[in-house]
Amino acid sequence: MGVMNAFVWTGLVTVLALFVYFWTIGQVSRARSAHGVEAPSVDGPPAFQRVLRVQTNTLEQIVLFLPALWLSANIWGDRMAALIGLAWPIGRVLYALGYYAEAKKRAAGFGLSLFSTLVLLVGSLIGLVRYLLGV
Repeated sequence: MGVMNAFVWTGLVTVLALFVYFWTIGQVSRARSAHGVEAPSVDGPPAFQRVLRVQTNTLEQIVLFLPALWLSANIWGDRMAALIGLAWPIGRVLYALGYYAEAKKRAAGFGLSLFSTLVLLVGSLIGLVRYLLGV
């Protein structure tokens, strides 16, 4: 239990991110039902395609986000990583809500979540290089 205490904030952000992803899965299920799109089809009206794209893009992004979050937590500390990482699930929800309304409205949320991942990733790289150089 001692190790988890060191990363409780990062753990909470991870759980939040996974709940956001789980929410996007549920949105696809609802959209399938609402638009009569039977599995395994991924073709349907634009409103369905936007919901499916949100889920797919969130999956694509979470693969980058989670390792960057945990590397950053290990290098820079739990609270710093969690604070930066919190922007990711917030950004993904904004992205989803914007995209559900209209494809053009997805940019702000996408940018926020991508920026969070990039800060965590670059910060991790800087920390690792500093470690290797003994700085």
